[in-house]
Amino acid sequence: MDRSSHARSRRFAPAVALAAAAALTLAGCSSGSGGKKADEEGDSGASAGKANTPRMTVALVTHQAPGDTFWDIVRKGAQAAADKDNVKLVYSADPNAGNQANLVQNAIDQKVDGIAVTLAKPDALKGVLAKAEKAGIPVVGLNSGLADWQKLGLMEFFGQDESVAGEALGKRLNEDGAKKAVCVIHEQGNVGLTQRCDGVKKTFEGSIENLYVNGTDMPSVKSTITAKLKQSSDIDHLVTLGAPFAMTAVQSVDESGSKAKVATFDLNKELTGAIEKGDIEFAVDQQPYLQGYLAVDGLWLYKNNGNYSGGGEQPVLTGPAFVDKSNVKAVAEFASKGTR
Repeated sequence: MDRSSHARSRRFAPAVALAAAAALTLAGCSSGSGGKKADEEGDSGASAGKANTPRMTVALVTHQAPGDTFWDIVRKGAQAAADKDNVKLVYSADPNAGNQANLVQNAIDQKVDGIAVTLAKPDALKGVLAKAEKAGIPVVGLNSGLADWQKLGLMEFFGQDESVAGEALGKRLNEDGAKKAVCVIHEQGNVGLTQRCDGVKKTFEGSIENLYVNGTDMPSVKSTITAKLKQSSDIDHLVTLGAPFAMTAVQSVDESGSKAKVATFDLNKELTGAIEKGDIEFAVDQQPYLQGYLAVDGLWLYKNNGNYSGGGEQPVLTGPAFVDKSNVKAVAEFASKGTR
């Protein structure tokens, strides 16, 4: 039996049925959705929406690079779910795939109740995820790894289809009249980033090339983009794959004297302001807060009620959606709180 088939059969084992049979006890709630508990059931005095289920520990292990604010939003979502669900959240991250695998192993050694992991470089995590399955620790994926989560035996996946998101952005460039674009990749080997640029190339009717930069060194990112714009004055659009890199690209456009416009994937507070000002054309939002929230909440629901988002067969998509001048004000309100 292959790993994915084994994972599917394990999902409906008697242990899961027993977990589902155990009543889901919420203080002040009638269900995990946070509904108000009926008056006749009494009031424990606890805050509404707080789980009274046994304390559990969830490890969130990502490929975050130092200084990448995208992951701050993911963590806020994960922590919000943890606070609601009586979960101790243990966060760790490393952009090096081997080191990330070691962090997953640490979570296994600590005998956590569940693991949420990103699969930016899935092959490097294959072995350690097999160990998690052997140890009986449920694992869900988020953000990166939509094409690989089932092959690696994960229960659920929360994120966007990066290829579809890239294709949508390519079509948007056509609508904006772009002719020559550059897709800035800030981490080599990250399958999700490559899929984004490949998706853009698939639908964009103009010419596009990839530009690799060192995403852990922002001054280097800026100088590399600036040099490219000076070298090719006919570039009319820069496509970045994260909000901090978009903001840096705006600086490069100014320094180089280029007339290129900047479009990007992902949001943060500064970026929404840049869209309002017109410095950035638009962003593709995958809702990272929701990814972190659903990953932790999904593990809690599995442990306490035997639930599978997507039935364990389909991913739960959190994007893509465009944010531009037409709707940025509504989004900016939440981005200012660090949740979009």
